Amino acid sequence: MALQRITAAQAIGTLREFDAVIDARSESEFAEDHLPGAVNWPTLDDAERELIGTEYKQISAFDARKRGAALAARNIAAHIEQHVQALPQRWRPLVYCWRGGQRSGSLATVLAAIGFNVAVLEGGYREFRRAVLDDMETLPATLKYRVLCGRTGSAKSRLLQTLQAMQAQGAQVLDLEALACHKGSVLGPLPGQPQPSQKAFETAVWSALRQFDPARVVFVESESRTVGRLRVPERLLEQMRAAPCVEVQLPLAERVDFLLEDYAHFVQDTELFCQRLSALTEVRGAQQVAAWQALARLASSQDQAPLAQVVQELLLQHYDPVYLRSMQRNYTLFSQASELKLENARQSTLKAAVAELLAPPALEVQALKKR
Repeated sequence: MALQRITAAQAIGTLREFDAVIDARSESEFAEDHLPGAVNWPTLDDAERELIGTEYKQISAFDARKRGAALAARNIAAHIEQHVQALPQRWRPLVYCWRGGQRSGSLATVLAAIGFNVAVLEGGYREFRRAVLDDMETLPATLKYRVLCGRTGSAKSRLLQTLQAMQAQGAQVLDLEALACHKGSVLGPLPGQPQPSQKAFETAVWSALRQFDPARVVFVESESRTVGRLRVPERLLEQMRAAPCVEVQLPLAERVDFLLEDYAHFVQDTELFCQRLSALTEVRGAQQVAAWQALARLASSQDQAPLAQVVQELLLQHYDPVYLRSMQRNYTLFSQASELKLENARQSTLKAAVAELLAPPALEVQALKKR
């Protein structure tokens, strides 16, 4: 029997050394946030946890513990039967719950009794969360960033994805919109992909930052303070806004075509598009929004010209002016941004642009080059 208790700092530094990270909390607790790479083996599920909590408060703490022990024993037995039977004795898990108490302790005790070398996270998820928040006060400043700016539809996110595919060539990418499951505007929600919780988003950002080499540039897209309903961590935002910028430029017609492709779900569901347009009523006025909605409804699978016209008007009348004001106000070095001109958003063009971004002289010169 080998049972070890480790601190959050020790766990963070050695996560990759464990064969499994097991979250013994309930499903909803796990869904809100969890340690990177964790799997969920609830000692008590949501319904059971609520039942025991109610009995603890209203009837008897002793009776609640007896009932909880029975439920936990059955759940742990099920996890052992389902997940453990084929594992070798050298398998080494890290187990945690909310505070590193009874739920993780019960599961870890059984695993250790079997003969596994088990570690329990002292203080549980609560201490891990505190460690993440503390780390995010200093971690962003240890890295150097290059911010991809550009008007809406300039294929910045597609460029980041192309960069991401070239990690072997030294590319480091922080894709905040991908981590937030949102494209970053009022039209940005992704169909069928709800955003994570704020805690899960922060953990994902923290996990990504920890993997970067401080000696190399991290490419990130210019973002506002929020991506959908999620807030970008403050210290990271400060570093982004003070970093050198690269302004991606794409001709207006190409931007319209790119957006019709990138937001294909709106092309396929015009009513969904019109519904999202309603969010602009306060800033653009009910009459203008109604006109855009009426025009969009004229589009069909055979004729997308009306929808393309709406997109172009949205860019010229709303997104472009908002973008320019925001960049001038928030990004200190935007006026010194180097230009990256794209003829179109085809993959071959993006690959050529990425090669330019990754060229060693470019990384040093772009920050100083003026328009």
